[in-house]
Amino acid sequence: MKYISEIDELSSYPSIDTDVLRTFVAIADQGGFTKAGELVNRTQSAVSMQMKRLEEDVLKRQLFERDGRQVRLTAEGQVLLGYARRILKLHSEVFNTLREPHMVGLVRIGVPDDYVMRFLPGILSRFAQFYPLIQIEVNCESSTQLLQRQDLDLTIVTRKPGNELGQLLRQERLVWAEAQCFAVHEQATLPLAMSGTDCFCTEWACNALDARDRNYRLAYNSPSLAAIMAVVSAGLAMTALLESLIPQDWRILGEAENLPQLPMLNIMLVRNLNKPSPITECLAEHIVEGFKL
Repeated sequence: MKYISEIDELSSYPSIDTDVLRTFVAIADQGGFTKAGELVNRTQSAVSMQMKRLEEDVLKRQLFERDGRQVRLTAEGQVLLGYARRILKLHSEVFNTLREPHMVGLVRIGVPDDYVMRFLPGILSRFAQFYPLIQIEVNCESSTQLLQRQDLDLTIVTRKPGNELGQLLRQERLVWAEAQCFAVHEQATLPLAMSGTDCFCTEWACNALDARDRNYRLAYNSPSLAAIMAVVSAGLAMTALLESLIPQDWRILGEAENLPQLPMLNIMLVRNLNKPSPITECLAEHIVEGFKL
């Protein structure tokens, strides 16, 4: 009886069309009716009519404060915005899940530890919104080790220029860096924290220092980016990393500190051509977009 009464109670409320909620969110994001109309392919007058009905007939609450062509959300509007985003997200999940039931399965990806925290959270979060039933297995190893594996569907690797393999995701420079509050680069023998002897970034860094005739030692060696960052942040060593991985409280070093310039690196996406599938390709598209951000 309780279940029936809850249904009866819900049926007494007016419904809000998802198109109206989508228009409302567009107004909030764009700051005006005209730009929102362009986003949802409606005229400014049609958008205004939608919102007037939502305010006066459905919710009976003022949602906007109007200042010329600019609009701001009222307190009630801010409350609705949170619910609207959640409703639209659930609406999208329902359709993607039920309209594409074949998008269920497992994708195995390989990625160096360097890129996990910087790129994967956003990529996997957006992918899960569209394909919540797909299971993803993440394998973290060096680029050299990953390229030797045959069981992975997608592999993200770092490659030297002229030795590319797969689809280019991003180009970045390798840079020297140390913690702001330390001057490790002033030591007569530079202590380095690097990813390992099988990483060609380590090879490049050492070769560049040899060519500059700078003394150094591999003080810390770990395949874990978190471990390297902990060592550098403690002022125990300096390192060479991709520029996008450098924390804000570190400083990038270069010629001013008598350190050689390091080369550009190519981040590549390699597909396993022996195991093609729509699931794998969908994730590949999200990875490509994620590395542009």
